[in-house]
Amino acid sequence: MEQLFDSELALLRKKRALMQGDPGARFLMQRAADDLEDRLATVERRFERAAAAFCMTDDAARAIRTSGKTDDITRIEADPAFLEKNGMVADAETLPAEPGSFDLIVSLLSLHEVNDVPGMLSQIRRALKPDGLFLGAMAGAGTLQELREALLAAETELSQGAAPRVSPFADVRDVGGLLQRAGFALPVADLETVTVRYATMFDLMRDLRSMGATSTLAARSRRPATRALFMRAAQIYAERFSDPDGRIRATFNIVWMSGWAPHESQQKPLAPGSAKMSLKEALEKSTESERSACGGLRDWSNLPGRRRCYKTP
Repeated sequence: MEQLFDSELALLRKKRALMQGDPGARFLMQRAADDLEDRLATVERRFERAAAAFCMTDDAARAIRTSGKTDDITRIEADPAFLEKNGMVADAETLPAEPGSFDLIVSLLSLHEVNDVPGMLSQIRRALKPDGLFLGAMAGAGTLQELREALLAAETELSQGAAPRVSPFADVRDVGGLLQRAGFALPVADLETVTVRYATMFDLMRDLRSMGATSTLAARSRRPATRALFMRAAQIYAERFSDPDGRIRATFNIVWMSGWAPHESQQKPLAPGSAKMSLKEALEKSTESERSACGGLRDWSNLPGRRRCYKTP
């Protein structure tokens, strides 16, 4: 299989970010962990054994523990440096677990850097006991779209060509399909958009370095980027993606996914022809409800649950 990401470089940059220890750069992971705790609160059951897989920090394990859903949590990381106490160490493309080992597995903000996402999801499904739950979050399509556009425009202008500098991300619909392909029952994928504001593009890039989230594309250019490129990109970014107060916007689209290991007790699809309402009637009813919730306007940003995060460095 062709390698999209340089896994060794990704690990090196994450370890470097860990050593830098910038607590302000954990805001995205901490937000994901808080959302994880909220999602676990809606699950009306406890789990005997849970695993937090390749989350890099202890935020996911903390969220599981705070939810009160289990007392047995195993952290799995790609390097001992990420483990404060006991845990398992494994290659980031491999889940070191026997079939049916865990009742709950979570993964926060790491799957978008895995070369074989379908393979990893299949490993997670096999590691779950029947009726076990997987909850994950990964960066989705549209993440850092402003930075991508600014760098592409600047490099095309200065060099008459451009190298990929921002990683590609999966669409939420594709993620839902991957869950089905991996054999999960009752798969669900949804999207949360987080908008973060910065003074300049360089403040955003500093946060990305502190997260260990800079590009590790295997097809990246080996030539060092010039100062002129970044200065021009920052100018284009400010021209196209700034608010009236001069601060720029950065978009993070977080794809949340959930799926259950198959079990005979789970809800089954209805038999063909057993529906009591036509698809047309269902869509009309749904549209009417949306208009009512929006006060007659299709303004999704005002609906409950559509949260935005603004970070001021």
